[in-house]
This record gives sequence, C-alpha cells and structure tokens, in this order.
Amino acid sequence: MAPAKHDKDARAGVSSRDSRKRKTRPGGAWNRLRSIFPRAESTPGRVALRVLAVVLILIVLVIVASFFVDEPLRRSMERRMNASLKGYSVRIPKLHFSLFGASITLHDMTVRQQQNPDPPVAVFPTLKASVQWTELLTFHLVADMLLERPRIHLNLLELQAENRDATAVKDKGWQDALEQIYPLKINLFRVDDADVVYIDKSPEQPLHIAHLYLRANNIRNIHSHDHVYPSPIHAEGIVFEKGHLAMDGHADFLAKPTPGVHALFRLDQVPLDRLHPISARANLELKGGTLSTNGEVEYAAKTKAVHIALLSITGLRLDYLHTPETAGAEAKRQKKVSAAASQASNRSDLDLRLDRLELTDGNLGYVNRAKDPAYRAFLSNTRLTMTNLSNQFRHGPATVQLTGRFMGSGASRALAHFRPDSNGPDFDLDAAIEHTEMVRMNDLLRAYGKFDVVAGDFSFFTQLRVHDGHIEGYIKPLFRDMKVYDKRQDADKSLFRKLYEGLVGGVAHLLENRSNEAVATKADISGPVNNPKSSTFQVIGRLIENAFFRAILPGFDRNLTSQKATK
Repeated sequence: MAPAKHDKDARAGVSSRDSRKRKTRPGGAWNRLRSIFPRAESTPGRVALRVLAVVLILIVLVIVASFFVDEPLRRSMERRMNASLKGYSVRIPKLHFSLFGASITLHDMTVRQQQNPDPPVAVFPTLKASVQWTELLTFHLVADMLLERPRIHLNLLELQAENRDATAVKDKGWQDALEQIYPLKINLFRVDDADVVYIDKSPEQPLHIAHLYLRANNIRNIHSHDHVYPSPIHAEGIVFEKGHLAMDGHADFLAKPTPGVHALFRLDQVPLDRLHPISARANLELKGGTLSTNGEVEYAAKTKAVHIALLSITGLRLDYLHTPETAGAEAKRQKKVSAAASQASNRSDLDLRLDRLELTDGNLGYVNRAKDPAYRAFLSNTRLTMTNLSNQFRHGPATVQLTGRFMGSGASRALAHFRPDSNGPDFDLDAAIEHTEMVRMNDLLRAYGKFDVVAGDFSFFTQLRVHDGHIEGYIKPLFRDMKVYDKRQDADKSLFRKLYEGLVGGVAHLLENRSNEAVATKADISGPVNNPKSSTFQVIGRLIENAFFRAILPGFDRNLTSQKATK
C-alpha cells in the first residue's frame, strides 16, 4: 500500500508543479522584460515613462538625421529653381526639412534680376510648405504654402529691363520654380504681412503697400464641379501709409490660357500725391488729393470688365504741362491715347463702366511753357460730377456737370453729354464763364494778345456739338469795363509798348456799348473735325486752345482794329 500512497503523493506533486507553472508562465515573460528594465515592475507609471523615453529617443534620432538631409536638399532645390527661371536667379541660404510635419521651410530666400541684381527683387524671410492636413479628410493630398513677411522691391530700372526683354513675364518660369519647392500641388496659398515698394526715379518718393495679407484657397479646384471661379481669395493692406485696400472674390487659377478672377475691391483715403513720379511722365503735375473708390473687376481669357460704382477724389491739384522739350512726346502720347480709346470703344470682350465720379475742392490747370510769357489757365474750387461713363454704346450717354472759378475768379459751369462711338468723338457741350477779373488773365493776354490790362471783366459762352466727325456751335467772349493802359503799372515799358496798349484800350473804349459798357463778339463754328480718330478729351482740349487762347484773345485786338477802321 505504501507504493500506492507514494504514487498518489507523486501525482499530487506533479499536479501541483504543473499548476504553479501555468500560474507563473506570464511571470516568466515579465522576468525576462525585467532583465532589460530591472525596475520597471515597480509601477505602471514607470512603464509609461520608459516607453515615452524610447519614443523620444527615436524622435531625436529622426530629427538629427533630418539635418543631414537639409543641405543636399537645399542645393538640389536651388539648382532646380534656377534652371526653371529666365532672367532671374534664386539664392536659398538655409533650408529645413521636417519629417513629422512633412514640411519644408526656407529661410531668407532672395530673388534677383540678373541685369539689375541689387537690390533683390524679393526677400522671403520665411517660406513654409507642408501638407494641407484638412484636405486629407476629403482624400486629397495637396500643399499649403505660407510666406511670412515677404519684401518685394521693384524699381524703374527693373521695369525697363523687363520691357526690353522679349520673354514675357508669364514665360519667365515662375510657376515652375515655385513647384520645385514642394512635391505636392499648392492648394492653399497665404501671404502674411508683406511689404511691397516701387521706386521710380527718386528713392525719396516710393510707392509703398504695407501689411499686405493675401489668402487663396481651393486652388486645385478640388471642391468645384463647374470650375468657374472656384477658389476664394481675400487681400487687404495699407496703401501709401494712409490708405486702405480690401479685396474679396473668387479665382480660377487653372483656367487656360490664363487664370481668371472675379472680385470686389475697395480703396479708402489713398493719398494721390505719391503718384507724382509716375504722372510726371505723362506731363501731369499732381499735388495733394485723396482717392476712395469701390467696385468689381472680372478678368479672364474671354472677359475683361471693370465696374466702378463710385470714384471720389478730394483736394486734388492737377496741371497738364506743355513744354517745348516734351512737345514731340506729347504728340506721340496723344496718338496712343486716341488709338487705345478707339480700340476700346464698343469692344465686345471689354466692358469698362464708371457709375459715378465725384471730384470736390479741386484745382485743374493747363500750363503752357512754350509761350512767352508762360502762363497757367486754371479752374479753382472745382466740383465735377460724372455719371454713367462707359466704353459701350448700349449703356447710354455719360453726363458731366462742372462748376468752379476760372482763374480763381469767374464763376464757371459746364454741362456735357458723351456717347461712346468707335467712329470718333460724339458729344455736346454747354459752358459758361462769367465775370472773371481780367487782371488775373494778364499772362494769357501777354502770351497771345501781346498786351495786359489793369481792369476789366471777362465772360465766355459756348455751345458745341460733335457728331459723325462734324462740329457745330458757337463761341462768344464778352469783355466789360476793360482798361488796358495805366501809367503807374506801365512806367517801365518801352514807348512802343505803351502806344500799342494805349491804342488797344482806346479802341475798346470806342466800341463799348454805352448802356452796359461791354465789348462782345460771336464766332460760329461749323465744319469737320480735323482728326475724326481723336479722343473726346483731345478734341475738347484743342477747341479750348485753338478757339479760346489762339483765336479769341489775339483776335480781340484785330477785331477792335478792323472795327475802328470801319468807323
């Protein structure tokens, strides 16, 4: 019986050992892990710390490894971007690639024009490209590009080089160069706090747009079904230190052959005197004035439209300068303006429209330095209202109403209607100037009539109509109480000049209507417009110069002399 008991005890022992093995089997694995981390069994928190340490070590190793990629990637990117560009070069001092963010950051990248390398055209302190993570939710793998505080610097020399270059700006390879930065197509493009400067001739008068922000999304049209302006865009900035720019709209960046855009825009309180360097090249001398406007613009391959709802200008002084040195350039410019106006009139793919223009407290003048003496004819306290101006005949005629003070004295008013016509100017004009102090006109009188006055009152009336290349109307100047010669004023003049002005004054006295002491003439105008292809404003300008300055004033002397002989 003993052996049986022994066997029973043995079996019980084996069973007990097997049971202990089953119970302690996980403990064996834990013991092996403890051999690696001896103290990990103390608390679950310490286990998490050890796992976190391993993860951090791996992250550090990846980051360190990524730095070894930065320099080869920088050199390769710089080389590929320069190969894409024509006439420009790129320099990338520093690049960093982040594996975890799948991003590339460029630091202090510069773009230079090869003909004028200094200063650089653009400096990008930070340019970052990464995956647009929000689009992964819609299963689109696209890029987000951000430019922080870019500085764009343009000048006259660079623009002149561009004009001489036979390669168009759109063919310079800018898009190809941009695509070399990141392998994914850009879908979100942002510009934060940009600074744009243009310098014409003088660095003292830059054109400056500061704090410019731009955002364009859905560039790849991934949320669009009809591909018609699917990408929302927004821009805003500070113009010339005082004005404000805002634009909101949509664009189609993938449209062929050119991208399209449709946006609403607004400009508020923009100082116009900053435009003086540019206006001077058109013989315009601009001082003071602020501009505010709003409207919409649409530009695409088959549609070009600008619709300005309101254009308001306040406190502007603007002179057109005519000089012997620029006479040739002025004539060429007038021909270009006339040709452009003729081509734009009723053009099917171009719609230009201005609902309302308001100019208040203006001073508009014409300065002629080709005469001796030089003179300035001007209208002060000008208020001008223009409505419904367009290049399309279907929009109907434009109406212009003008009031002011001729030579700062004579109350002036004008009403005109303009009709867009590709065959030439088409307008009617009714204008009047009343009770101008003639002493303010002495430079004009000396330049054309070779005399001046010490007293007198001048008025002028006209009605004109230009249609189908033909002009009809009249001009009527009226001189009242004019006194030409004064011994005290003319003491330093030669005897011949005194006799001439005395004769003019004496004849005027003889011809005065005793009831109102006035001298009046009237000239009817009828005939063809010399150049039917002239612009409307060219025709008006020539009428004023030829009929008023060149005919009325010197003709006044001749008229007095001939009438005296008749007497």
